[in-house]
Amino acid sequence: MDNSLLVYNGHIVDPIQDIDGIGSILIEKGKIKEIYQGKIKKPVNKNLTVIDVSGCYILPGLIDMHTHLREPGYEHKETIHTGTKAAIHGGFTSLCCMPNTLPINDNATVTSFIIRKAYQEGFCKVYPIGAITKGQQGQELAEMGLMREAGAVAFSDDGKPVMNSLVMRRALEYSKTIDCPIISHAEDINLSANGLMNEGELSYRLGLAGIPKESEEIMVARDVLLAKLTKGRLHIAHVSTKKSVSIIRRAKEEGVMITAETCPHYFSLTEDAIKDYDTNAKVNPPLRTLEDVEAIKDGLKDGTIDVIATDHAPHHKDEKLLEFDKAPFGISGLETAVSLSLKIVKEGVLSISDIVLKMSVNPSAILKLNAGNLKVGSDADLTILNTEKEFILTEDEIFSKGKNTPLLGSKLTGKALFTIVRGKVYNND
Repeated sequence: MDNSLLVYNGHIVDPIQDIDGIGSILIEKGKIKEIYQGKIKKPVNKNLTVIDVSGCYILPGLIDMHTHLREPGYEHKETIHTGTKAAIHGGFTSLCCMPNTLPINDNATVTSFIIRKAYQEGFCKVYPIGAITKGQQGQELAEMGLMREAGAVAFSDDGKPVMNSLVMRRALEYSKTIDCPIISHAEDINLSANGLMNEGELSYRLGLAGIPKESEEIMVARDVLLAKLTKGRLHIAHVSTKKSVSIIRRAKEEGVMITAETCPHYFSLTEDAIKDYDTNAKVNPPLRTLEDVEAIKDGLKDGTIDVIATDHAPHHKDEKLLEFDKAPFGISGLETAVSLSLKIVKEGVLSISDIVLKMSVNPSAILKLNAGNLKVGSDADLTILNTEKEFILTEDEIFSKGKNTPLLGSKLTGKALFTIVRGKVYNND
């Protein structure tokens, strides 16, 4: 056991292996060597590093299947180095990065650059998501096959919808050939044009142009119908409305090959976060109403929504200091996702095992990653979680370049004390 690591005496949760109890995990050469269920005597071995995680949960490494690392092209907002450092601090061992970079990740050269850069400078694993269409213009399919061969795990024009239904149909048909999902940014840009927040009484009172819920729901319904027609693999990103949840639930009942995600801000915040014109709460899709928040929670609870993803969208501080109509959409979410998700565990919406499913097992299954479990022989990717750890979210607690979150100054509970990637230990405390 030379140069081995023992993660000792924590509460192991691995739904894949039906493990939910006290145990320890032995790691050798970056792989899981052995799992000891139940209490064991603490070993004394000078060649064995022991991390006592009593009172904490040992989880399969968390996977964020929707994040924006900004590199290449927007390094003033974020880099692969800073984004993966933020991920580690937030408990994530793997990130899947969206293609709206500069140049856009619509070809194998950019895909390969991201993978190479992550290997050289990243703290965690990075899996690129390629663009569906060339230049994210929604008109012509990108080189999806070549990007897939280069390492892309899914395809999305996130940030922009594919408005052309025929193009979206072709993408879904092609998804069967390349065996990976098409991730839909569900937004009718004709309905949402110039909108700044959720359309309703509050937007009228604030004098801000609204984005109706129907902008999302119409496109969710369209893409469900196209998935049913093509039998392709559809994944709906950042679900935010009650009706969208209902449409997805019905589609699943009908056997459509569909999965869906939401983000912590959609089950933790409402449009009221904008009432003081806080640009840090300006996101797309926008924060909705309390009724929508409760529907999102119901969708998580009954399995309609498969994944909790961050949609981490960092921006330079000066950009968010602009007037509300000029400030960009986006929230920095990697370092708050765990705390916000644990909040709904305390509310009884989800269990810790559900969190593992939504933030590790399901993203891995949807994207066909070799992750999301603690099986012997697997990469030693672990998240060590203290569910009672309290902290005040300050800019110093955010390792991302983007400090744009309306939660600054808030007291949060629950933190990843250690993040372990291929056996390498990062102490976040």
